[in-house]
Amino acid sequence: MIDFRKSLLSLATLLIVAVSLSSAPATAGKHDAKGPESKPDALYHNYCSVCHGDRGDGRSRARNSLVPPPRDFTTAGELTREAMITIITHGKPGTAMVGWKTQLSTAEIESLTDYIRKTFMIVALDPKLQRGKSLYTQNCIACHGTQGQGSNLPIGGSVPARDLASPQARAELNRERMINSVTVGRPGTAMAGFGGRLPAADIEAVVDYVRAAIMVPQTDISGTNAHAGRAAPPGSKPVPAASAAGADMAQPMPNSLKGNSAAGERFYLANCATCHGAKGDGKGPRAYFINPKPRNFLDPAFTTGFNRPAIYAATAMGRQGSEMPAWSKVLSDQEIANVAEFVFQRFVQPRQKATKSK
Repeated sequence: MIDFRKSLLSLATLLIVAVSLSSAPATAGKHDAKGPESKPDALYHNYCSVCHGDRGDGRSRARNSLVPPPRDFTTAGELTREAMITIITHGKPGTAMVGWKTQLSTAEIESLTDYIRKTFMIVALDPKLQRGKSLYTQNCIACHGTQGQGSNLPIGGSVPARDLASPQARAELNRERMINSVTVGRPGTAMAGFGGRLPAADIEAVVDYVRAAIMVPQTDISGTNAHAGRAAPPGSKPVPAASAAGADMAQPMPNSLKGNSAAGERFYLANCATCHGAKGDGKGPRAYFINPKPRNFLDPAFTTGFNRPAIYAATAMGRQGSEMPAWSKVLSDQEIANVAEFVFQRFVQPRQKATKSK
């Protein structure tokens, strides 16, 4: 039976994104080679992960609201590079996949395609790794789990099965050690040797599958390691945080910066409006899928607590545990000041003036 509620949600999402993109200037969202989203991992995070998931397997918050669901790239071996470029450029009718030609340059679309193929489709495109995946399912999944997560409980009265997806496993296990462990087992654990059951080529195949598909770093929430931020320039002054009790709206930008609101508006519409909304109300086309929700710049808590320095700081440092990256990793101090100035002039100042006039 068709779930009409999900179908309506999917249609609404598609329409919102389509209207947003069609109303934007044709060049507003495109980035030059030095732009903050020029790296393919950042492109994937900012444009694709909300539907296709951080690991490219379609396991996102959006998947239950989209009919058909987002593509699982890990099983999409039939997709050619040319087909993917066409779909990313023009969209795919009958799905929530819209075209990104008004937001991304041709070079960015091509680099994004290559990143997806190299990062998420590597197993689907390699027969040896496909064999390794089958062997993992038959022999390893019971203890190590579908995602290599292992077990918190002892297996067979021994120690818990290892979490192959953990940072520790990535740091400690090289290919040779893993081949040896699969071949002869691990003393003191439930890890038995498979040397008597599997030929050497199969053992190598399953190890290579684990290393390619499971032992990969988790996607950073910003796609650019942006939460690490950029070191403050020598002699810079600390940026004051927002005050819940109200802020001094006469405070200038930190470090003697002067923001260019017009330049900030161009950046905002191309990079921020998809989450925060063109109206600053936190209702951008991506906001439906994001938790916690994007900040509403029209909220009184924001318009009374965030002055220029506070907006600058929030833009520069991001918000840990959310989709808001620390733009200091990819933008210059002046570019951060520009977008902060735009947000202040467009959303904060009008509310401040309206409040004073009452």
